[in-house]
Amino acid sequence: MTPAEYDYLRQFLKQRSGLVLSNEKQYLIESRLLPVARKSGLASITALVAKLRDPRESMLADAVVEAMTTNESFFFRDKVPFDHFTQVMMPAMLERRAMKRQIRIWCAAASTGQESYSLAMCLKEMGSKLAGWRIEIVGTDISNEVLDRAKAGVYSQFEVQRGLPIQMLLKYFVQNGDQWTISNELRSMVQWKKFNLLESFAGLGQFDIVFCRNVLIYFDQPTKADILSRVSKTMTPDGFLVLGAAETVVGLTDAFKPVQDRRGLYAPNVPGQTAAAPTPATRFAFGSGAA
Repeated sequence: MTPAEYDYLRQFLKQRSGLVLSNEKQYLIESRLLPVARKSGLASITALVAKLRDPRESMLADAVVEAMTTNESFFFRDKVPFDHFTQVMMPAMLERRAMKRQIRIWCAAASTGQESYSLAMCLKEMGSKLAGWRIEIVGTDISNEVLDRAKAGVYSQFEVQRGLPIQMLLKYFVQNGDQWTISNELRSMVQWKKFNLLESFAGLGQFDIVFCRNVLIYFDQPTKADILSRVSKTMTPDGFLVLGAAETVVGLTDAFKPVQDRRGLYAPNVPGQTAAAPTPATRFAFGSGAA
């Protein structure tokens, strides 16, 4: 791959997905795109780039974006955000939405579905507290391939061993050989939608809670600021935003402010409104087992 071809792919990926690749990431492009090239009957990255320059090759363009933006996920990843969800966000929402009894949750860049299904399990464990409530989880991703996997809800033995407590596995999954399928009840709790974070958010509606974790790290500063600004416009004024451990709103936007003593948790920065104080910690039944 020539420097000119690498520069073309970097610009192509930034324009299509927001992904920013440094000068040292050539190995990543080669490892992920060579299989795409060969699957398309092309002998090299050079041949792939030549074909990609043809605007009629939309399917190849989609395949390239999917190959470069597919990232791993696992159940109850980082644990802390799910403690925040059960100990802070949901108690606050149950109080604030007592009349409406409706809550909307968005998992952006949902990948193969583990985060969305982890939240669904948290909700199921709340039991009768949610009787009569309508709670909607919307999982979005730029990749059709990972969304198809998320919809199917089928995971390998390796995938269910990463962060998923054994009691949750036995309670909410059915084993078939070395594969585990999540229950229909949990699958019905999540709606899946193909969505590019660079596109307009207008059709998504309004959300009370937004999980946008481990995706902003792939964007440059202006793109991060733009996405956070537009996320804030989709949220209720008393909602919550959750970012990844390596992500922050500091220096990017004034639309959000940190929730005190809750790492990675933010609230819309509404004048005169104080970020929700944490409630007394009540350990979730399986909190100590999540990873």
